[in-house]
Amino acid sequence: MDESGDTGAPSAPDRSAFPQTRWSLVVSARDQDSPAAERALSELCELYWFPLYCFVRRKGHSPQDAEDLTQEFFRLVIEKNFLATADAERGKLRSFLLTAMKHFLSDSWRAGNAQKRGGGKVILSLDQKTAEDRYLIEPSHEQTPEALFELHWAQNLLDQIMTKLRAVYHDLGKSDLFEALHEFIAWNSAEGSYGEASAKLGITEGTARVTVFRMRKRYGELLRAQIEETVASPEDVAGELQHIFKILQT
Repeated sequence: MDESGDTGAPSAPDRSAFPQTRWSLVVSARDQDSPAAERALSELCELYWFPLYCFVRRKGHSPQDAEDLTQEFFRLVIEKNFLATADAERGKLRSFLLTAMKHFLSDSWRAGNAQKRGGGKVILSLDQKTAEDRYLIEPSHEQTPEALFELHWAQNLLDQIMTKLRAVYHDLGKSDLFEALHEFIAWNSAEGSYGEASAKLGITEGTARVTVFRMRKRYGELLRAQIEETVASPEDVAGELQHIFKILQT
């Protein structure tokens, strides 16, 4: 154990905890008898609702229609066992959901939107004002709906991983350590100065750097494990990581 109280590099995620098949979130979500289904669906909704909301808005729908359409889409996903048609061998989960949303919008327009979608039943706890405020931050130039979807998918994914990492350090009783150093592990973090953070923690700058290295390693493990659940095979993980950072750097 070093000055920071960090016991060393984290162990790799327990792969035995994941199903052998990929798209484990989808597998859990579409198995309605699985005790993991509700949790899996919650994670899917959390990760994908805002990227899909942005996609619908960029397609030209009003804020209210975008909220209604996103709600109805996830109603079909949840209530109609929509994910039963998902096939991991066809590619990535995000691609499946985006294609499904495109078909859904087309069907919705053909139906004429005669009734309030979903009969007014709320599936997601969306703060529509917050969602629209986030959407309006987007640049108004010619960014395609698909590009906007992918941007927010990538941002939401990394935010989710940071939240999971925060929980790991909280469970270890090291919340102060995390809060002082987490700014150094974000994908776009600058090198920065460790002086203030190390002084606040009462450790040397060298120890702070070693601790950040270990935090980055754990962050990377969590990110790879998350991505592995949404691609067809482990061989796709490296390409997906490259794709994420390409999106964020454009």
